[in-house]
Amino acid sequence: MKELAGRLTALDPDAGAAVRVIAYFDRLAESRAGVEALVRGAAVLAGCPARLVDPERRVHVRVEADGTRRDAGPPPDPAWPSAPLSPGGAGVLRLERAGAGPGAVPAAPTGGETGPLGAAPSVVDAVILERAAAALRAVLDRTRGRAPADDPALVETLLDATAPEQARVHAARRLGLDPAAPARAVAPLNEQPRVISGLLPPGGLARAEAAPRLVHRSAADTGQRGDPARSGAADPAAERAGSRSGTGPPAERLGVGPAVPVLDLPRSWAEARTALRFTAEGTPQDPGPRVVYADELGGIALLADLVAPGSEPPADVRALETAAATTPWLPATLHAVASTASLRAAAAGINVHHSTLQDRLAHAEHLLGWSLRTPQGRLRLHLALTMRRLARP
Repeated sequence: MKELAGRLTALDPDAGAAVRVIAYFDRLAESRAGVEALVRGAAVLAGCPARLVDPERRVHVRVEADGTRRDAGPPPDPAWPSAPLSPGGAGVLRLERAGAGPGAVPAAPTGGETGPLGAAPSVVDAVILERAAAALRAVLDRTRGRAPADDPALVETLLDATAPEQARVHAARRLGLDPAAPARAVAPLNEQPRVISGLLPPGGLARAEAAPRLVHRSAADTGQRGDPARSGAADPAAERAGSRSGTGPPAERLGVGPAVPVLDLPRSWAEARTALRFTAEGTPQDPGPRVVYADELGGIALLADLVAPGSEPPADVRALETAAATTPWLPATLHAVASTASLRAAAAGINVHHSTLQDRLAHAEHLLGWSLRTPQGRLRLHLALTMRRLARP
């Protein structure tokens, strides 16, 4: 190959350089080089930083022209030469060169060592990208698997407490989950379970929906409210504030488990399913949050063990149902009273005058049989509204 490259260089410098690039990546592939080594080879051969981003597999590697890995870099420039790892795939290898023009012909690396090759012509950039992308695809297929990011069977295995640990580790790797990173299980209503890894962005689930997919969805790696332990949950959902107030409701109800190590996800899944029971439709007849986080329930979660779905509801819940059947405004009004700091805030939340709310409270107290203007009465109301959700079949 060296002799052929030398002859071609005498005839066509670009062709000679391209042959040397092909030989170089063939050697790396034969030695089963890893992802970082391949990206480093592309960077050093091209004489400019190289960047691999594969959101589906949670891979981000950037290497400077001198071979130093430095993942932080400027935003991607559309003018950079690039190549997808596979047709239609999300993974892309880029050379951070604004324009590829004629340049010096590189000398061939020797002995498997990478050395700076100087500025390469655009044709050489194309060969570097093609050969490096093919080698990277082979490595990622071998080490990360070809499983789709939302494979239900793998997610089910990951969340199954009875599955062998080795099987759950294998499922996590196939799904691209980092065993060292925290993850959360997400329980949607009437849909497949979900798992996400990474920290929630500010704004919670709605912002997470815009991030790359991982296991159904993936959350961006930024914190929320400064809580480093808070990992994400994913899917179409409103901002957390909107979810809790009932305004701008998300597309579905979600219970979100606590952030745990990947192998402890069965526990997160169990708590996510419990949290789902505390969610509401967010409608006037079923007001309340559509998204509930298990680690924010505290002792209230114990109510889930006391009120079984479809069971005979407690007396206070029966009183609520009877009153709501004849008074359409009652559920939303009582939810506003139970979930706000003052009656004036409750009146503003449901867009009625303070005096109107006072009249409604008097009527509600008559229907329910207890006061709603004392701390004890509001606590009783809050528990009744919560148990109403828990008692649903």
